[in-house]
Amino acid sequence: MPQLSNRVMTFTDSVIRRMTRISEEYDAINLSQGYPDWDPPREITDALAQVAGEGPHQYSITFGAKNLREALCKIESERFGRTVDPEQEIVITCGSTEAMMTCMMTVCNPGDKVVIFSPFYENYGADTILSGADPIFVPLTPPEYSFDRAQLAEACSQPGVKALILCNPSNPCGKVFKRDELEFIASLAKKYDFYVVTDEVYEYIVFDDHEHICMASLPGMFERTLTCNSLSKTYSITGWRLGYVIGNAEAIEAARKVHDFLTVGAAAPIQEAACRAIEAFGPDYYAGVKQEYQEKRDLFVKGLDAIGIPHSNPEGTYFIMVDITKYLELPQFAGMSDLEFCEWMIRNIGVAAVPGSSFFREPINHLIRLHFARSESVLNDALSRLSKMADLLK
Repeated sequence: MPQLSNRVMTFTDSVIRRMTRISEEYDAINLSQGYPDWDPPREITDALAQVAGEGPHQYSITFGAKNLREALCKIESERFGRTVDPEQEIVITCGSTEAMMTCMMTVCNPGDKVVIFSPFYENYGADTILSGADPIFVPLTPPEYSFDRAQLAEACSQPGVKALILCNPSNPCGKVFKRDELEFIASLAKKYDFYVVTDEVYEYIVFDDHEHICMASLPGMFERTLTCNSLSKTYSITGWRLGYVIGNAEAIEAARKVHDFLTVGAAAPIQEAACRAIEAFGPDYYAGVKQEYQEKRDLFVKGLDAIGIPHSNPEGTYFIMVDITKYLELPQFAGMSDLEFCEWMIRNIGVAAVPGSSFFREPINHLIRLHFARSESVLNDALSRLSKMADLLK
C-alpha cells in the first residue's frame, strides 16, 4: 500500500476525546472533556425552534451570515476598543477548532516556526504540524504558570518564527495573562515581526479580581493579531460548532479563502438562531456567566481541599490541574503513567480526568486536568467519589 502522510504520524488522536469515550464505557462522571451538562439559555433554544420552521436552510455566505457578523463585531468592537468591520475583518468558522486551523494555514509556510506556551491545548501542536510549520515550546511554570521572559525572547528571536499562539484565559492551566505580560509579548511580536494568534473562548470565564485583556486591544496589535473565538463556552452550545476569526482586512481575506475550501461555511440555520439570541443578551447575561462559573469553581476547590487533593487555583476557564504525586508514590501505582492513572480513576473512582502529559511538552507525569462545568449536584457527586482517594493515603 502507498505510505500515508508523514505529518499524521507525528501526533496522536485527541486524548481528551479518548477519555470521554472511556468514561462513557464505564459510566463515570466525565470531568475530562470540557462541556456543560445543562441546556443553553432559553433565548437560544427558542430561536433555534423558530429557525427550524422558518429557515434559512440553504448555504449562507461562505464567510458568515451578514447579521451574525454584524452582531459579533458589535460585541468585539467594545472589547477591542475600535470598530471591527463586519464586511472585511471577520470570518465565521465551524467552531474555534477550525478558526485556529484556518489561522495557521493562513499565516504559515512550510518550515516556518510557531511559538507555543506549554502546557497547551492539544490542538495547537497538531495544527502547527498540519500547516507545515515547526513548534517551539516555551514552558509556563506551575503553580503560577509564569514564563521566563528571557526564554520567551530567545524563542521568538529564532529565524523563521511566523506566529505565537496565545490561549487567554489558558486551557488547561487556568492562567489569565496580566497586562504587563501581554505587553511584553506584543513588544516581541513587533520587534521580530510575527503574528499573535489568540484563542479567547473563555473570555467571560474569569474569577476574583482577574481581568481578561484582548491582545488585539493593545496599541499597534490589531494589525498583527488574529483573534480566534467561539460561541461554545459563553452560550453553552459546544455542539453547535460556531466560531470566528477577527483580524486585519488583508489577513481575513486570506483566511476566508482557507475557510472556504476547508468547510465552505458554518450551518446557516445555526448562524441565524445564534444571531437572534446574541442580539437579545445584554451585560447582565455575561456577568451572570462569570458569576455562575465563579460559584462552581469555589465549590469544587473547597471540595478538593476538604479531601486533601492538591490542585491549582484557576484564574479563569473551567479547568483545574490536580497534583497526583503522592498517589503515584504508592506501591500499587509504581511505574504508572498519568494516562494509566486516569484510566484507573475511571474504573475505580468513577471520575474521568485528562492526563497532564497530553498538554505539556516537558516530561510531566504528575498532573491531571479536571473541569467543573457541571451542575452542583454532579460536582458534589464527583467530589463524593473522589473522596475515596483519601482512603488510599491512610
